[in-house]
Amino acid sequence: MRQIAFRQALREALQEEFRRDDRVFLMGEEVAEYNGAYKVSQGMLDEFGPKRVIDTPIAELGFAAIGVGAAQNGLRPVVEFMTWNFAVLALDQILNTASKMLAMSGGQIGCPIVFRGPNGSAGQLGAQHSTAFESYYANIPGLKVVSVSNPYDAKGLLKAAIRDDDPVIFMESEVMYGDMGEVPEEEYIIPIGKADIKRAGKDVTIVSFNKMMKVALGAAEELAKEGIEAEVIDLRTIRPLDWFTILESVKKTNRLVIVEEQWPFASVSSEITYRIQKEGFDYLDAPIRRITAADAPMHYAPNLVKLYLPDIERTVKLVKEVMYMRK
Repeated sequence: MRQIAFRQALREALQEEFRRDDRVFLMGEEVAEYNGAYKVSQGMLDEFGPKRVIDTPIAELGFAAIGVGAAQNGLRPVVEFMTWNFAVLALDQILNTASKMLAMSGGQIGCPIVFRGPNGSAGQLGAQHSTAFESYYANIPGLKVVSVSNPYDAKGLLKAAIRDDDPVIFMESEVMYGDMGEVPEEEYIIPIGKADIKRAGKDVTIVSFNKMMKVALGAAEELAKEGIEAEVIDLRTIRPLDWFTILESVKKTNRLVIVEEQWPFASVSSEITYRIQKEGFDYLDAPIRRITAADAPMHYAPNLVKLYLPDIERTVKLVKEVMYMRK
């Protein structure tokens, strides 16, 4: 199978949906003339023209509002934020309009819109550019939240998001746009709301999503050197949450470790922990453990960046703790 970059997988998803449905359009900062801040939309202005690939001012609230209005009037916008850290300016449109309109209109007015862009930290970018937002948006009824970790999933889930009749929050990562991965040339769609077992194992379940999947899979590789078989699950979708796949894995492994970039309070791991202890308490041979970002803003200094984010070494240590191999 061919190998393509993460950004190319996203671009192919956009191009295929543009050609399939002329109601789909893209808008955001630098998406047209500059070919996208991360080159996701490279060449799309030339193919589809300025009415469907639209450069906007630096005004997230304004262009998110235009997208929401367009979606409520029969179009299918894809709104790109240069980073989800800036999308807080548009939270009123996402929270108070996009997510609630179907309910407030008694099912008469939907909002089929995709908000997408990079999420979380990308190295030394300082506190205001380094927040992971999955749990923020997953806490809002009416939204679907997708957070992808590889090119294959990115393409299949973005196509599903564009076709979905509900507003979808689609989260990527700046540090993954150049990642290569296998993506088939034929069309495929991945259903929203289904986690994926990326590595089978029998001793412990490790759950993660987005770029922290690299930590989870890296930890599994290290554990395998010591004869520990970790089953690694990529959530892919945060809301709806496929906790059933996690439960079935825990029934087999009896142990669960969660790796995420969220701050710890009211995080995705908090919700997973509640669901699994409620539905699978009798299957657990150890307390559920997690490793998250530090409970603080992420500072610029490289030593603090390293301490702030989950890593392979600490994840391996945590797995050994739930297996009672290390105190």
